[in-house]
Amino acid sequence: MSREPDGLAELLPQWHRLRDAQEGEPLRALLAVMAEQIDLVRSGVEQGYEDLFVETAAPWVLPYLGDLVGYRTLPGYERVLTTGLRGGSSAALTEAVAPRGDVAATVANRRRKGTLHLLEELSEKVADWPARAVELSRHVSHQQPVKLYGTGGAHRGTRGRLADLRDGSALDLAGGPFGEVARSVDVRRADSRHRQGGWTPAGVGLFVWRLKAHSLTSSPAYCIDRARNLYTFSILGNDTPLVTKPVPEPSPTHIATIDNVPAFIRRHQLHDRLADYYGPGKSFVIRRDGEDKPVPLSDIVVADLSEWRYRPGRGQVAVDPELGRIAFGSRSAPRQGVWVDYHYGFGADMGGGEYVRDREPRPDAEVYRVGPGETYRQIMDAYRDWQNDRRAGRCGPEGIIEITHSGAYQEQLDFDLDPGDRLELRAAEGTRPVIRLLDWYSNRPDALNIRAVSEDCAPAERPRIVLDGLLVAGRGINVTGQMGAVVVRHCTLVPGWSLEPECDPHSPEEPSIVLDRTAACLQVEHSILGTIEVIGDEVSEEPLDIHLRDSILDATADDREALSAPDCRHAHAVLHLHRTTVIGEIHTHAVKIAENSVFTGRLHVARRGIGCIRFSYVPGGSRTPRRYRCQPDLVGPAQAARVRPLFTSQRYGTPWYGLLADRCAEEIRRGAEDGAELGAFHDLYRPQREDSLRARLAEYTPAGTDAGIFFVT
Repeated sequence: MSREPDGLAELLPQWHRLRDAQEGEPLRALLAVMAEQIDLVRSGVEQGYEDLFVETAAPWVLPYLGDLVGYRTLPGYERVLTTGLRGGSSAALTEAVAPRGDVAATVANRRRKGTLHLLEELSEKVADWPARAVELSRHVSHQQPVKLYGTGGAHRGTRGRLADLRDGSALDLAGGPFGEVARSVDVRRADSRHRQGGWTPAGVGLFVWRLKAHSLTSSPAYCIDRARNLYTFSILGNDTPLVTKPVPEPSPTHIATIDNVPAFIRRHQLHDRLADYYGPGKSFVIRRDGEDKPVPLSDIVVADLSEWRYRPGRGQVAVDPELGRIAFGSRSAPRQGVWVDYHYGFGADMGGGEYVRDREPRPDAEVYRVGPGETYRQIMDAYRDWQNDRRAGRCGPEGIIEITHSGAYQEQLDFDLDPGDRLELRAAEGTRPVIRLLDWYSNRPDALNIRAVSEDCAPAERPRIVLDGLLVAGRGINVTGQMGAVVVRHCTLVPGWSLEPECDPHSPEEPSIVLDRTAACLQVEHSILGTIEVIGDEVSEEPLDIHLRDSILDATADDREALSAPDCRHAHAVLHLHRTTVIGEIHTHAVKIAENSVFTGRLHVARRGIGCIRFSYVPGGSRTPRRYRCQPDLVGPAQAARVRPLFTSQRYGTPWYGLLADRCAEEIRRGAEDGAELGAFHDLYRPQREDSLRARLAEYTPAGTDAGIFFVT
């Protein structure tokens, strides 16, 4: 039987359908309702069969299937796994608490209990974190028996050996998961929450990498000094450490090496194994003057470029992987630019990047592609053609300008939208284009301007624009007129417009988005942006709606305004926040909802009777609507100084940007509604993954073993 709504009606004889049509089709409407219920029953029966198998079962069924084979789910999550949560996050939480692959391999893993490669595999399946398991006893210094120095026991001299001061590579790796330099015994337990030890005969360490390796392809390098030919890998001019492109392990019994994890590349490591890291398809590559061929491997030298003191020889190209810097020699100086492929570390798929982005299909939209080898080389050329086709009736109101290259586009962007326009400016899959807004005019700002042409437009006909997958630097976005919606999705609007070499913001007080006398509804999803400034008439106009979800709103300092009107007045806007990290102060008309979020600066609202703040951190001295289970309210004034958010880094451009530190209070790290951390990285479920990994580690290591998790990143 068809699953179409009219499937049952089509089975009726033609005479009944004709008579039903004469009566206004009441029978057809009734049969459509019956068909809908039949489809629900059929889907339930089919899913019931799928739930018998761990590969196809619904997420909520996995803990029950695991119970049949003795899989132990973390205690305390029974209600969440069975009843779900607001916002539909229970599926992601179930995957963190009871991963499908871990449940499926329960029986097989018990047969491999106690092996190092099993511990690494558990980290990948349970927490989705690459790891290396190490017997810490092999790193403990001990007396070498002289009688074993022979043909049969020479290898014992390499265990627990003292440091060779001439071996710079070994010293560079000392104390880490790949080090071979011995150290003294540390009797503190490896799983201690205060200070870890584990360097004992029974110690086992699982070294874990939590940052992901994100790629950038054919990205322009930034010229710091044209006279001396000094460049940075990052187009923003900041230092960014290079990360290894992980190589899949050849077999399940293989112990992870430094090539199998997203580790930061060290200078000695790159010097010794340059051919393993440099080249097309590897960790990084350098191209110059628009050539397809990379700089030859023989021309690359590894150097310490801190303070830019090192000068490469004639024809050489010096690379510093720890700072992400490049210096060209006299005969190798580029004349037409430098392009790089490289990998950088970051905690999640957020902001502009080449990662996979979920997009809704838009079959009715006309696509105009911009990039090398495409019809258009400039964004504004594609926009003008879409506008001409739209006004001439050759296409509908839906238009997509897709950038197919991870290059830099330096042009003045002015989008004047007519009523009914639906424009999307987006990056193609696997690209991260950069829009650099420069000083084009001396008598006006050079922001990315979005304007609605008509001032008398019905709300349903107001134009809409979507920015997806872009990095915008140099200036911000200015929105004016009767816009319907401005959607910023998977984008980075650089806080402070640009960066200094140490990741300090270039213009820390300048806004990323200015809503200037507009009716637009701003929607920000999975993005990083700086200050939002709202300019409007508070007397005759309704407040704007601003929605932020899974994003970071960064004013570059806790005491600067992240959202406000000019002169630090209250923004005429109603704020909606879901899983958002706000660095700075908020001055707004009202907060409709704020949940699972972090505010590092004070929150001031004019209308306290509107909305609610729940499961969030709000600093003392804030003026807010009613609060529900927020911090530090739950711990009281005596503990307020302890229960506050601590970040690994609050500077955009660093690999640890926006991540809560491991030493942060548990009330913040597990303060969300579902026990996850507060803020933009809520959906990583790091506390749950850590708990699951510790539970599996205790289950699959031999009795008497002192095993612990060591976070490398």
